[in-house]
Amino acid sequence: MKFTKSAPLWGEITVPGDKSISHRAVMLGSLAEGTTEVTNFLKGADCISTIRAFQAMGIDIEEKEDTLLIHGKGLHGLQAPKETLDMGNSGTTTRLLSGILAGQTFETTLTGDDSLKKRPMNRIITPLSQMGAQIESLPGNGCLPLRITGSSLKGIHYETPMKSAQVKSAVLLAGLYADGPTSVTESALTRNHTELMLRYFGAEITTEGTTSTIQPEPHLIGQKVEVPGDISSAAYFIAAALLVPDSQVLIRNVGVNHSRDGILRAVHAMGGDIRLRNRRKEHAEPVADILVKSGPLKAAVIGGDLIPALIDEIPVLAVLACFAEGTTVIKDAQELKVKESNRIDTVVSNLKAMGAHVEATDDGMIIEGGHPLHGALIHSHLDHRIAMSFAIAGLAAEGETEIKHAECVNISYPGFYEDLKSLQMEEE
Repeated sequence: MKFTKSAPLWGEITVPGDKSISHRAVMLGSLAEGTTEVTNFLKGADCISTIRAFQAMGIDIEEKEDTLLIHGKGLHGLQAPKETLDMGNSGTTTRLLSGILAGQTFETTLTGDDSLKKRPMNRIITPLSQMGAQIESLPGNGCLPLRITGSSLKGIHYETPMKSAQVKSAVLLAGLYADGPTSVTESALTRNHTELMLRYFGAEITTEGTTSTIQPEPHLIGQKVEVPGDISSAAYFIAAALLVPDSQVLIRNVGVNHSRDGILRAVHAMGGDIRLRNRRKEHAEPVADILVKSGPLKAAVIGGDLIPALIDEIPVLAVLACFAEGTTVIKDAQELKVKESNRIDTVVSNLKAMGAHVEATDDGMIIEGGHPLHGALIHSHLDHRIAMSFAIAGLAAEGETEIKHAECVNISYPGFYEDLKSLQMEEE
């Protein structure tokens, strides 16, 4: 797919439902008693992987108009799947589901695509094994495929060595089946959608500082879940509106959970014209409309506790930094190396191809802004966030930018290119 310098972006847009919340709604709806109704569910490939996994374990999930109906069977209602469960490209499905499967009475094998098979799973194997789970990496390298044999689990207190909501969530979900309380302490708060949704469905879970504790064997009840717009998807339109001169874009109904709003804080630090309107709460999650106007940006240092709140937005934040005055430093982001691609390497190599002054570091990158970008051939490495970030870069660069395997955006945002085009059409 090809992109050229854009006319002003103008209008309103509603981004698809939050991917993290969509995953968790299916999981907890399946473990609850009764029917869970989910609206604005993200119909991306990753979330479809979660649906198919639970359908394979006997859960009836149906789509009725704009609502996903999940007919849960209770905490112990899952059945042994007849075949290996294919996680596709979804690390979230793999890691969270592993926590649930660890406490079942049957054996399951999980696999995925070539990219997912390279992602590290020892980070969940270690704490789940401490709880008594039987998990084996079949290749012996700490990666998929995994064989999980359901076991009796014990409650533990686990301190996560990395900032990962997926690790925290896997342990807390396994804690549903433990013989006593299970707690997880993080070095910095990561996204807390699992804790909020567990509490919403009826689990007894408390959070003090960066430690969350869950009590076992809760009585989960089906709920109505309205999924807010995904702030990770909104980030691309925030960046586009900031970079394309004379632009103004309103993004409606976006989740602005503090554990996810790092992109907003980073843009404020860079001097971007961004405002929240109509703040409210929907089913335990804070939501707002985001108004963005184009304007000059300044460099900033992005690191520390802010990183977990914007880890998925760093590629597009790096694009913004190229147009900011001064030198932006992104640090403490080693986790980028084990995403769908090594996002430090892929971002830096693609930005250099466009003429950016950028250098990779062990835990991030250093970007000297103010050097005009030009069109280039961009390699997405089948990473949806790389493809979307460089589509935005192409709107602000001179010449033509071509993105290889641009269709990989379907993992999280199937209508991304159409929505981007709609804002360009508004001005005409």
